[in-house]
Amino acid sequence: MAFLQVLCGLALVASARAVPVDLGSSYVSVGHAPLGLGLSHGLGLGHGIALAPAPALAVAHAPIAIAHAPIIKAEPIAHPRYAFKYGVHDSHTGDVKSAAEERDGDVVKGEYSLLQPDGTTRTVHYTADDHNGFNAVVTNSGHAVHPQVVQKVIAAPALLSLGHGGHY
Repeated sequence: MAFLQVLCGLALVASARAVPVDLGSSYVSVGHAPLGLGLSHGLGLGHGIALAPAPALAVAHAPIAIAHAPIIKAEPIAHPRYAFKYGVHDSHTGDVKSAAEERDGDVVKGEYSLLQPDGTTRTVHYTADDHNGFNAVVTNSGHAVHPQVVQKVIAAPALLSLGHGGHY
């Protein structure tokens, strides 16, 4: 009875500490596991279980160093200034447009234009600053040309009457 209790206790400990065990198979084989459990297979001598105390493991965590960096706000130092300009004139696709903009500090001025489908040119002049916000003036120039609508003439179907004098 005591043997059965010891065997059940060992099975409980082994299942609680379930880890891969090095199982060897040779003439002389010794396996080592964290529990100190060694299983060996002999030549016709049967299976044996040897128990030995496992070495104690010491776990120590390294201290964590926390450093707080001061919060520094990035302030713009330079006076922003730029200017750009571009244009497209593609006679194959009819894409005609241009744009230009310049900035000096907090004041932005610019314009862009494009050729609309009706043949007129739309031009937008705009300004933006901290005091007045964004303001745009839109102008259209040129004469709008609308294509003539061609109406298709469909011939009326010919009436054909066959036999019986119109009676069924």
